[in-house]
Amino acid sequence: MSGERVAVFRPDDDRMASAVELLESLGVEPAADPMLAVEPTGAAPRADADVVVLTSRTGAELLPAGWDPSDATVCAIGEPTARALSAAGYEVDLVPGTYSSAGLVEALADRVDGARVEVARSDHGSRALLDGLDAAGGYHHETVLYRLVRPPGAGESTTLAAEGDLDAALFTSSLTVEHFLEAGDERGGRGPAIAGLDAAVVGAIGEPTRATADDRGIAVDVVPAEATFEALARAVVERLRSG
Repeated sequence: MSGERVAVFRPDDDRMASAVELLESLGVEPAADPMLAVEPTGAAPRADADVVVLTSRTGAELLPAGWDPSDATVCAIGEPTARALSAAGYEVDLVPGTYSSAGLVEALADRVDGARVEVARSDHGSRALLDGLDAAGGYHHETVLYRLVRPPGAGESTTLAAEGDLDAALFTSSLTVEHFLEAGDERGGRGPAIAGLDAAVVGAIGEPTRATADDRGIAVDVVPAEATFEALARAVVERLRSG
């Protein structure tokens, strides 16, 4: 490996394991620093909706056994979510071309006028999805399937950044940005951590994550064309190599 150290903030499960494996295959040193942990609520989506929207693989995996969408149109925000739904035995009717809240709204805009839309997701879902559904004439209901929290002890990457020992960082959601900065506050202040990121290549998985980073004073260098972790990792490593 080249010795370039790249921070990754995925949950400490198979997603982190696959992220580390990918980064190693790309010839860089992963700095695994989980910034998200999942706390299931045990809630179930409503069963009387016309359209049901799942916005993450985690949400699909946490659907209670026996939940039945009946005749509802089942929508997944992207292919990983669709695969998780299929593995759980659910037929997926719609996956937007763009894996984002805006992509979902665009895909559903001509389908939800007067319809009951059930949105099943985390407690940190984008308001843009609900507002977009409302603007299209839908009647939304939101069910929180899980909460996203910062794991105890997270934040080693902020120390690395502050000490100039981080070459890149991969932010996969707005919440990973916020948790990174909170961890920085606990480890000597966010200022040094942000300064360290200024000297690194910073990647954001999509425009909402970029916007959050920008609002918090973190300059983003790379946003991949496709909102997947693999695309993000490859784009950031490519920027490292070209820099």
